Amino acid sequence: MSVAEVGLPAAPRVRPRRLVSTRLLRSELWLIFGRRRNQAGMAVLAALPVVIAVAVKVSNPTPQSAAAGPDFFGSIVGNGFFVALAALTAELPLFLPLAVAAISSDTIAGEANLGTLRYLLTVPVHRTRMLAVKYAAVVIFAFAATLLVAVVGLGIGLALFGSGPVTLLSGTQVGLGSALVRLLAICAYIGIGLCALGAVGMFVSTLTEQPIGGTIAVVMLNVISFILDSIPQVDWLHPYLLTHWWTSFGDLLRDPVATHDIRRGLLSAAAYAVIFWTAAWARFSSRDVTS
Repeated sequence: MSVAEVGLPAAPRVRPRRLVSTRLLRSELWLIFGRRRNQAGMAVLAALPVVIAVAVKVSNPTPQSAAAGPDFFGSIVGNGFFVALAALTAELPLFLPLAVAAISSDTIAGEANLGTLRYLLTVPVHRTRMLAVKYAAVVIFAFAATLLVAVVGLGIGLALFGSGPVTLLSGTQVGLGSALVRLLAICAYIGIGLCALGAVGMFVSTLTEQPIGGTIAVVMLNVISFILDSIPQVDWLHPYLLTHWWTSFGDLLRDPVATHDIRRGLLSAAAYAVIFWTAAWARFSSRDVTS
């Protein structure tokens, strides 16, 4: 006799449990990319390449000779591809780090400031997992912001100045397709450096309940690193500064690619990311949440 014949309720249908849930990550990404203040910040990042391209177009400078070797700003007239590189160079010291600092400093301090951190931890979500998901969202934002600057710069540059063979720093010329691959590699390299800064921001975020204060602290650390890197009297310290290797992305524009400083930059970024994410975990996992 079947279950339906005796009138017994059917067993509830059990949904297969997913091994990895992306709900928390999707929620974090929505908070980052859905907030109007963050959208306004990304609009500012995207505006600078447009300003650079329009300013060069209006000034109408003389195109630089290919034999002289490319200067990012001086080569824009001859090839709009260089608008993307000029924009990344201009935004790397301050604007991109400021954007990443604001997002990473808001990860924990923002929740504490709004009074939602205690309620978030009641969901049952392990603190380590929550910290890992928040850092993953910061990483995605860092790469997205870098790509945004490059894509907008490339688009407006090609629209205003056209394209053609790209002259590398070594003096050789490559086609636009090969140059685009190098541009993606440059974005990846810069993004990795910004991810390391994001780990620093997360650690600072666990120390305060004021995200603005955390943002200011991270930006000051970034500026101090750039200043120290320009002082020859402390050249022994330069290789250990987070920002020292950021400008090594120019080695990706050589033929063949110079990988020595690139490797050191990647190792430096990985070391900073591991050390400061671990410090953030140690602080957050033992922190008494009162707000």
